[in-house]
Amino acid sequence: MGFFSFLGRVLFASLFILSAWQMYTMLDASVLTLLIMLRFNEFGENGGPAVTELIPKLAIFKKHLSSLLGVGIPDIDPSHLVAGMIVLKGLGGFLFVFGSPFGAYLLLIYLAFSSPILYDFYNYEQNESKYIILLNEFLQSVALFGALLFFTGMRNLIPRRQLKKKTPKAKVG
Repeated sequence: MGFFSFLGRVLFASLFILSAWQMYTMLDASVLTLLIMLRFNEFGENGGPAVTELIPKLAIFKKHLSSLLGVGIPDIDPSHLVAGMIVLKGLGGFLFVFGSPFGAYLLLIYLAFSSPILYDFYNYEQNESKYIILLNEFLQSVALFGALLFFTGMRNLIPRRQLKKKTPKAKVG
């Protein structure tokens, strides 16, 4: 049972790890420098394809959220957001492979914050083809979120050590 549990975690986390690697390879050299040196002031002009793809989605999400809440949303640098997403997916996936609940929590945070931004189906009409694609991707993220909640819930139910029952000693006498 232990091997299948490990294999399941590897296969599940591979989705996040490979996605983080793909996002990492889409960044330009200045963003790669950021990730290596952890200096947030050396981004290039546009930050690479991942950042340029995220900018309009982030703007629409901020506009939608501010109209929904009735308050202004502070500006978020998309390149910092992409770097954070890569760290959450990569580190969370790596820790999840080894059964760490902290890795599952990192992946939960990633899914909770990124899914509404990346899969903005709510900005399209139901008869548009992009609506169906984005809704399916969003629902897949919701399913992954549920699987991670299931993992953390099951992890809390299983005791860390099986307590050994003390066998009563035979009384002599």
